[in-house]
Amino acid sequence: MSLGQQYEPFATRYASTIENHPYRLYYEKPATLALMPDVRGKTALDAGCGPGIYTEWLLQHGAQVVACDYADTFIDITHQRCNGVAQVLQADLNQPLTFAADSSFDLVFSALTLHYIEDWHALFQEFFRVLRPGGVVVFSVNHPIYDMETRKTYNYYDTELCEMLWKNFGEPYPRVKIYRRPLSAMINPIIEAGFRLDTLSEPKPLPEFEHTSPDEYARWSRKPSLLCVRAIKP
Repeated sequence: MSLGQQYEPFATRYASTIENHPYRLYYEKPATLALMPDVRGKTALDAGCGPGIYTEWLLQHGAQVVACDYADTFIDITHQRCNGVAQVLQADLNQPLTFAADSSFDLVFSALTLHYIEDWHALFQEFFRVLRPGGVVVFSVNHPIYDMETRKTYNYYDTELCEMLWKNFGEPYPRVKIYRRPLSAMINPIIEAGFRLDTLSEPKPLPEFEHTSPDEYARWSRKPSLLCVRAIKP
Protein backbone atom coordinates (compact mmCIF):
# COMPACT_ATOMS: atom_id res chain seq x y z
CA MET A 1 0.00 0.00 0.00
CA SER A 2 1.29 3.47 -0.84
CA LEU A 3 1.94 5.49 2.28
CA GLY A 4 -0.35 8.14 0.79
CA GLN A 5 -3.33 5.86 1.33
CA GLN A 6 -2.67 5.61 5.08
CA TYR A 7 -4.49 8.93 5.48
CA GLU A 8 -7.74 7.41 4.24
CA PRO A 9 -9.12 6.32 7.67
CA PHE A 10 -8.75 9.84 9.11
CA ALA A 11 -8.67 12.04 6.00
CA THR A 12 -11.90 13.89 6.81
CA ARG A 13 -10.73 14.64 10.37
CA TYR A 14 -7.37 15.79 9.04
CA ALA A 15 -8.96 18.08 6.45
CA SER A 16 -11.23 19.72 9.02
CA THR A 17 -8.32 20.40 11.38
CA ILE A 18 -5.22 21.18 9.32
CA GLU A 19 -6.36 24.38 7.59
CA ASN A 20 -6.42 26.38 10.83
CA HIS A 21 -3.85 24.36 12.74
CA PRO A 22 -1.24 26.66 14.36
CA TYR A 23 1.64 24.60 12.91
CA ARG A 24 0.39 25.31 9.42
CA LEU A 25 -0.70 28.93 9.94
CA TYR A 26 2.34 30.16 11.83
CA TYR A 27 5.10 27.85 10.64
CA GLU A 28 4.73 25.71 7.52
CA LYS A 29 2.51 28.01 5.42
CA PRO A 30 4.53 31.25 5.68
CA ALA A 31 7.84 29.41 5.31
CA THR A 32 6.77 27.49 2.22
CA LEU A 33 4.97 30.36 0.52
CA ALA A 34 8.03 32.56 1.02
CA LEU A 35 9.74 30.43 -1.64
CA MET A 36 6.86 30.54 -4.12
CA PRO A 37 7.45 32.37 -7.41
CA ASP A 38 4.81 34.53 -9.09
CA VAL A 39 2.32 31.92 -10.32
CA ARG A 40 -0.07 34.14 -12.29
CA GLY A 41 -0.59 32.68 -15.73
CA LYS A 42 1.62 29.67 -14.91
CA THR A 43 0.79 25.97 -14.99
CA ALA A 44 1.34 24.29 -11.64
CA LEU A 45 1.38 20.73 -10.35
CA ASP A 46 0.35 20.34 -6.70
CA ALA A 47 2.04 17.02 -5.98
CA GLY A 48 0.42 15.37 -2.97
CA CYS A 49 -2.34 17.95 -2.67
CA GLY A 50 -4.02 16.50 0.43
CA PRO A 51 -7.29 18.37 1.07
CA GLY A 52 -6.46 20.96 -1.59
CA ILE A 53 -5.49 23.94 0.58
CA TYR A 54 -2.58 24.91 -1.65
CA THR A 55 -4.42 23.91 -4.81
CA GLU A 56 -6.96 26.57 -3.89
CA TRP A 57 -4.18 29.09 -3.10
CA LEU A 58 -2.59 28.51 -6.51
CA LEU A 59 -5.93 29.02 -8.26
CA GLN A 60 -6.62 32.19 -6.29
CA HIS A 61 -3.24 33.56 -7.37
CA GLY A 62 -3.86 32.98 -11.05
CA ALA A 63 -2.30 29.61 -11.80
CA GLN A 64 -3.73 26.80 -13.89
CA VAL A 65 -3.50 23.78 -11.62
CA VAL A 66 -3.28 20.03 -11.84
CA ALA A 67 -3.47 18.47 -8.37
CA CYS A 68 -2.79 14.87 -7.49
CA ASP A 69 -2.98 12.69 -4.42
CA TYR A 70 -3.24 8.99 -3.68
CA ALA A 71 -5.94 9.13 -0.99
CA ASP A 72 -9.46 8.88 -2.41
CA THR A 73 -11.01 11.16 0.22
CA PHE A 74 -8.45 13.91 -0.40
CA ILE A 75 -9.24 13.79 -4.11
CA ASP A 76 -12.95 14.23 -3.37
CA ILE A 77 -12.34 17.07 -0.91
CA THR A 78 -10.04 18.90 -3.34
CA HIS A 79 -12.62 18.56 -6.12
CA GLN A 80 -15.24 20.15 -3.88
CA ARG A 81 -12.92 22.87 -2.57
CA CYS A 82 -11.91 23.96 -6.07
CA ASN A 83 -15.36 23.68 -7.67
CA GLY A 84 -13.99 21.69 -10.57
CA VAL A 85 -11.64 24.49 -11.69
CA ALA A 86 -8.48 22.48 -11.02
CA GLN A 87 -7.83 19.12 -12.61
CA VAL A 88 -7.60 16.65 -9.71
CA LEU A 89 -6.14 13.22 -10.31
CA GLN A 90 -5.31 10.12 -8.33
CA ALA A 91 -1.60 9.44 -8.64
CA ASP A 92 1.11 7.67 -6.68
CA LEU A 93 4.27 9.78 -6.51
CA ASN A 94 6.25 6.57 -6.14
CA GLN A 95 5.40 5.88 -9.79
CA PRO A 96 6.11 7.81 -13.03
CA LEU A 97 3.81 10.79 -13.60
CA THR A 98 2.24 9.27 -16.69
CA PHE A 99 -0.51 11.92 -16.79
CA ALA A 100 2.06 14.69 -17.41
CA ALA A 101 3.84 15.35 -20.70
CA ASP A 102 7.45 16.47 -20.88
CA SER A 103 7.91 20.20 -20.16
CA SER A 104 4.24 20.72 -19.33
CA PHE A 105 4.51 22.69 -16.04
CA ASP A 106 6.11 25.91 -14.83
CA LEU A 107 5.91 24.92 -11.15
CA VAL A 108 5.91 21.72 -9.14
CA PHE A 109 4.78 22.33 -5.58
CA SER A 110 4.62 19.82 -2.72
CA ALA A 111 3.84 20.55 0.93
CA LEU A 112 4.72 18.01 3.64
CA THR A 113 4.41 15.07 1.27
CA LEU A 114 7.82 13.92 0.11
CA HIS A 115 8.70 12.15 3.38
CA TYR A 116 6.15 9.53 2.28
CA ILE A 117 8.20 8.76 -0.85
CA GLU A 118 11.01 6.23 -0.70
CA ASP A 119 12.91 6.92 -3.95
CA TRP A 120 13.70 10.61 -4.33
CA HIS A 121 16.03 9.98 -7.28
CA ALA A 122 13.18 8.72 -9.46
CA LEU A 123 10.79 11.37 -8.14
CA PHE A 124 13.01 14.36 -8.92
CA GLN A 125 13.85 12.95 -12.31
CA GLU A 126 10.11 13.01 -13.00
CA PHE A 127 9.77 16.54 -11.62
CA PHE A 128 12.64 17.62 -13.88
CA ARG A 129 11.02 15.94 -16.88
CA VAL A 130 7.61 17.58 -16.48
CA LEU A 131 8.99 21.09 -15.82
CA ARG A 132 9.76 23.55 -18.59
CA PRO A 133 13.22 25.14 -18.71
CA GLY A 134 13.24 27.83 -16.04
CA GLY A 135 10.57 25.93 -14.12
CA VAL A 136 10.65 25.80 -10.35
CA VAL A 137 10.10 23.09 -7.76
CA VAL A 138 9.14 24.21 -4.24
CA PHE A 139 8.56 21.80 -1.38
CA SER A 140 8.41 21.51 2.40
CA VAL A 141 9.32 18.36 4.29
CA ASN A 142 10.19 17.18 7.78
CA HIS A 143 13.64 18.35 8.83
CA PRO A 144 16.07 15.47 9.45
CA ILE A 145 16.85 16.81 12.94
CA TYR A 146 13.16 16.63 13.84
CA ASP A 147 12.87 13.10 12.47
CA MET A 148 15.95 11.97 14.35
CA GLU A 149 14.53 13.23 17.65
CA THR A 150 10.93 12.07 17.26
CA ARG A 151 11.33 8.68 15.61
CA LYS A 152 13.27 5.64 16.66
CA THR A 153 16.35 5.43 14.52
CA TYR A 154 19.49 3.36 14.44
CA ASN A 155 21.69 5.32 12.07
CA TYR A 156 21.34 8.92 10.85
CA TYR A 157 22.89 8.01 7.51
CA ASP A 158 20.29 5.35 6.68
CA THR A 159 16.98 5.96 4.96
CA GLU A 160 14.50 4.26 7.26
CA LEU A 161 10.77 3.63 7.35
CA CYS A 162 9.59 5.00 10.70
CA GLU A 163 6.26 5.15 12.50
CA MET A 164 4.74 7.50 15.06
CA LEU A 165 1.40 8.01 16.79
CA TRP A 166 -0.40 11.21 15.77
CA LYS A 167 -2.59 12.83 18.42
CA ASN A 168 -3.42 16.11 16.68
CA PHE A 169 -6.38 14.96 14.61
CA GLY A 170 -8.72 13.22 17.03
CA GLU A 171 -9.32 9.61 18.00
CA PRO A 172 -8.73 6.89 17.11
CA TYR A 173 -5.14 8.07 16.90
CA PRO A 174 -3.54 7.00 13.60
CA ARG A 175 -0.08 5.49 13.33
CA VAL A 176 1.65 7.25 10.46
CA LYS A 177 4.69 5.95 8.61
CA ILE A 178 7.28 8.11 6.87
CA TYR A 179 10.75 7.70 5.41
CA ARG A 180 13.43 9.34 7.55
CA ARG A 181 16.62 10.21 5.67
CA PRO A 182 19.76 12.31 6.11
CA LEU A 183 20.07 15.76 4.60
CA SER A 184 22.41 14.52 1.88
CA ALA A 185 19.77 12.02 0.73
CA MET A 186 17.35 14.93 0.38
CA ILE A 187 19.58 17.34 -1.52
CA ASN A 188 21.69 15.08 -3.76
CA PRO A 189 18.73 13.62 -5.71
CA ILE A 190 17.64 17.18 -6.57
CA ILE A 191 21.08 18.12 -7.89
CA GLU A 192 21.62 14.79 -9.66
CA ALA A 193 18.30 15.16 -11.49
CA GLY A 194 19.70 18.34 -13.06
CA PHE A 195 18.17 21.06 -10.89
CA ARG A 196 20.03 24.12 -9.65
CA LEU A 197 19.48 24.39 -5.91
CA ASP A 198 18.24 27.95 -5.32
CA THR A 199 17.14 28.20 -1.67
CA LEU A 200 17.34 25.94 1.36
CA SER A 201 15.38 27.29 4.33
CA GLU A 202 15.33 26.08 7.94
CA PRO A 203 12.60 28.44 9.14
CA LYS A 204 11.59 29.46 12.62
CA PRO A 205 7.92 29.69 13.56
CA LEU A 206 6.24 33.11 13.59
CA PRO A 207 5.83 34.81 16.99
CA GLU A 208 2.06 34.19 16.81
CA PHE A 209 2.79 30.49 17.28
CA GLU A 210 3.90 31.16 20.85
CA HIS A 211 0.39 32.26 21.84
CA THR A 212 -1.21 28.97 20.77
CA SER A 213 1.61 26.44 21.28
CA PRO A 214 4.29 27.86 23.61
CA ASP A 215 6.16 24.57 24.10
CA GLU A 216 6.38 23.82 20.39
CA TYR A 217 7.28 27.42 19.65
CA ALA A 218 10.14 27.31 22.12
CA ARG A 219 11.40 23.97 20.81
CA TRP A 220 11.20 24.83 17.10
CA SER A 221 12.73 28.24 17.65
CA ARG A 222 15.87 26.39 18.77
CA LYS A 223 15.77 23.27 16.58
CA PRO A 224 14.02 23.10 13.20
CA SER A 225 11.06 20.86 12.48
CA LEU A 226 10.75 21.97 8.87
CA LEU A 227 12.92 22.13 5.77
CA CYS A 228 11.83 24.17 2.74
CA VAL A 229 13.57 24.00 -0.63
CA ARG A 230 13.37 25.80 -3.98
CA ALA A 231 15.20 24.49 -7.02
CA ILE A 232 15.20 25.60 -10.66
CA LYS A 233 15.40 23.66 -13.91
CA PRO A 234 18.06 25.40 -16.04
